[in-house]
Amino acid sequence: MDFTYFMELAFREARKAFEAGEVPVGAVVLDASSHVVGRGYNQVETLSDATAHAEIIALTAAMATLGNKYLNDCTLVVTLEPCPMCAGAIVNAKVGRVVFGAYDPKMGAAGSVLNVTGCRALNHQPEVFGGIMEARAQGLLQDFFAELRRKVR
Repeated sequence: MDFTYFMELAFREARKAFEAGEVPVGAVVLDASSHVVGRGYNQVETLSDATAHAEIIALTAAMATLGNKYLNDCTLVVTLEPCPMCAGAIVNAKVGRVVFGAYDPKMGAAGSVLNVTGCRALNHQPEVFGGIMEARAQGLLQDFFAELRRKVR
């Protein structure tokens, strides 16, 4: 399956984060028919909530839309590799597939630093596809942090 269109939707969410002064990460959740059932973007600073990551917000929205705590037949599309907290939520929600853009060499928990999503000791392992539109995802993050450094000077 070509995830380009859905990654574009995740980038739209990431732009909302960027414009709000948040680390630009965006996510969408697709149901089994590839309909968007949840969206989210980072709102950690806005909400003063360390758990307000794009993935958590999108997963919560999808569960509310579907009326189910499990997202077995769903796909999470996110611009950055999930962190340990988000990877744990993905496993707990039994998300069927995770597609992400940039790898995260500092906090990635879908294969980079940790592999929470692939841990056989846990009760669920989603399919994981990383590096989708990776250069664009990295570029958005680099632009954000470059702008942040300019403001600090």
